Amino acid sequence: MRKLATQRRDFLKTTAAAATAAGMIPYFNTQPVHSSPFRQNERPILGCIGTGSRWNAVGPNAMAFADCVAVCDVDANHRTRAKQRVADIQGRAADEYEDYRKVLDRKDIDVITIVTPDHWHTKIAIEAMQAGKDVYCEKPLTLTIEEGKQIIKVLKETGRVFQVGTQQRSEMGLRFLQAVALIREGRIGEVTKATCAIGGAPTSGEIPVADVPNGLNWDLWLGQAPKVDYRAARGKTRCHYEFRWWYEYSGGKMTDWGAHHLDIAHWGMGFDNTGPTSVVGEAVHPVPYKAGYPTQDNQYNTATQFNISCQFDGEKEIIIRDRAKDLGFDNGILFEGTRGRLFVNRGKITGKAVEELKDRPLPEDALVKVYKGKQPGGGNAHMRNFFECIASREQPISDVMTHHRAMTTCHLANIAIRLERPVRWDPVEEHIVGDAEAQKWERREQREGFEIKV
Repeated sequence: MRKLATQRRDFLKTTAAAATAAGMIPYFNTQPVHSSPFRQNERPILGCIGTGSRWNAVGPNAMAFADCVAVCDVDANHRTRAKQRVADIQGRAADEYEDYRKVLDRKDIDVITIVTPDHWHTKIAIEAMQAGKDVYCEKPLTLTIEEGKQIIKVLKETGRVFQVGTQQRSEMGLRFLQAVALIREGRIGEVTKATCAIGGAPTSGEIPVADVPNGLNWDLWLGQAPKVDYRAARGKTRCHYEFRWWYEYSGGKMTDWGAHHLDIAHWGMGFDNTGPTSVVGEAVHPVPYKAGYPTQDNQYNTATQFNISCQFDGEKEIIIRDRAKDLGFDNGILFEGTRGRLFVNRGKITGKAVEELKDRPLPEDALVKVYKGKQPGGGNAHMRNFFECIASREQPISDVMTHHRAMTTCHLANIAIRLERPVRWDPVEEHIVGDAEAQKWERREQREGFEIKV
């Protein structure tokens, strides 16, 4: 780390005001943490890989605790905007790169943020850890089940600190954290079922082949994915945010919102170190499929509607749906226990157990216990937790191991609906059981030159 006499008075004022404006959930005591985990004149050095629209939140949040010296993106337009924003925030410019490996080669960089399309997350994260960097990576962390195993292997080998960008564990008014605390305190009894509504994916219609935009390195953007033509029409493309609706680069809503809500469902039901035993469901896809693969490559191909059941040991179940209007909600998580129900999403938390908090509040340390012994709350809480853990060398609240388990359920759900049959899973050995064809879907073929090596 490099010592810099950087003042953060304005930042502290801003985060304090933001926390006040957002409002803390009543019925428990929590004091927002507004101090940096580092001494005032000692800040980590930051490199940002991937600087598209989502980076506009992640990058500046990280710069509250670290000094950014490098921005990297395969799109020159993104790099230019990010470089200017860094200069506006820090008062000095950062170096810019097209190739992420040049950022990882820099010995002065301590911390990396990864805000690329999903199919690039694992390779960059693994190579960053191998280069001695601590990592903050946006969700979903993986494209396949095998990638999760690879990241965990390298994490154990390198001892790096790794935070996944599932901010619902730290932010959103602490509603999700409170829901888990209520469950831990037994307020709805033993939880036997969770229903997650995560929204459906859009359709696009035919998207024609188009010229690659100036400044975009299309081959590098594709990475491990197959070499294909660039397509664009009326704002719809294979790249930038639209990548989410192509299985080649992501997993649709299953790994977009699913990465958030399945994470909370696993957390609340105590599935951090296990997984389902079987997954079965049905879905609607916008193009015809054969043996699990789309037969057209000229439009979005991820599932637009779905209803999936994930069975766990102990006769417990997680349901994944695009919407749950019959249950009264379009987006959120409904936990069902032997003594009641509890609903939570980013806007509210409801149920008898919540109403009873007026007369029977949670213990003062209930949220701290759930939040790995650290005080939750405050502005920029998720990033703050990451930098606190860099200082303590502990794993953050959104650690790789629990995220891998939640993402495994999401990946199995996609495998089941694409193959149109049930999938059985061994959560101890972490392998699909009794289906040789489905087993191949635990990993994907990677384009030569972009393989993930561990």
